Amino acid sequence: MQVPPLYSALKRDGERLSTLMKRGEAVEAKPARPVRVYSLSLRQFQPPLFTLDVECGGGFYVRSLVSDIGKELSTCASIQELTRTKHGPFTLEEHALHEDRWTIDEIARSLEHCMSLFPGEQSHKKFKTELPGETAVSCEDK
Repeated sequence: MQVPPLYSALKRDGERLSTLMKRGEAVEAKPARPVRVYSLSLRQFQPPLFTLDVECGGGFYVRSLVSDIGKELSTCASIQELTRTKHGPFTLEEHALHEDRWTIDEIARSLEHCMSLFPGEQSHKKFKTELPGETAVSCEDK
């Protein structure tokens, strides 16, 4: 069971908790909810710093894990660096495009490969845009 952090993307009445907090509104912690941790290992320990490798399911907050570790040690703990190395079928090693290959052709090739990893119906969905007035980009072949 894990209590999500107040500064998170979780919503109350359609607004992110983090947005409400930044406006100075009172926000109550969400109740603890079940999460999955498939593996957790200590990779490096050089006091006061340590490196963890965590394989977890969706909805898991590494910030909360680190905070809980600090509480168990009767101190505080925070994250200095966080790298997501895998999300669904995508891995950082296999699917991240290195900066020296940031050309429009390489980006298009990379997107084609990544879209092929989704089931047929999902690979043709339109991307959601963030700003009003922008048009959606279709992944379908034209």
